[in-house]
Amino acid sequence: MIFNQLSKLIHQLGDIVQKLEKMFPKRKFTLDGHLVGSLGEVWAREEYKFELLPSGTEKHDAKKDNQLIQIKTTQTNRIALSSCPDHLLVLHLDLKNPKLFEEIYYGNGEAVWEKCGNKQNPPKNGQYSISFNKIREIQKLNIE
Repeated sequence: MIFNQLSKLIHQLGDIVQKLEKMFPKRKFTLDGHLVGSLGEVWAREEYKFELLPSGTEKHDAKKDNQLIQIKTTQTNRIALSSCPDHLLVLHLDLKNPKLFEEIYYGNGEAVWEKCGNKQNPPKNGQYSISFNKIREIQKLNIE
């Protein structure tokens, strides 16, 4: 029940974005930041049966079967990490896709953290970026 309501509301957001982009064709109305992150977290709660941790909990967003999980959701093709999570779920949100969310990665957080950016030359914002292509390579290696 909640899952269907959540899906419907997210699709309504997508419809609003499309209408705004038609009205103002030289502007993009991309959902981002906390909204996309929170959408991914509540989606993961329903889809993966995670128990969400309180908002603002450092490093992890959820837990399941004594595993701590960081959930990263984006509409782009990369994520950024500021620390090494125990487990990591990476979701891509596509408002034009009926399924809405695509799982890019679900597994060991350290495997992704190791491939994030140059730890010898930390970025000013402390966020180490990694592309979906690299994450998919890591996922493929973990499956084989």
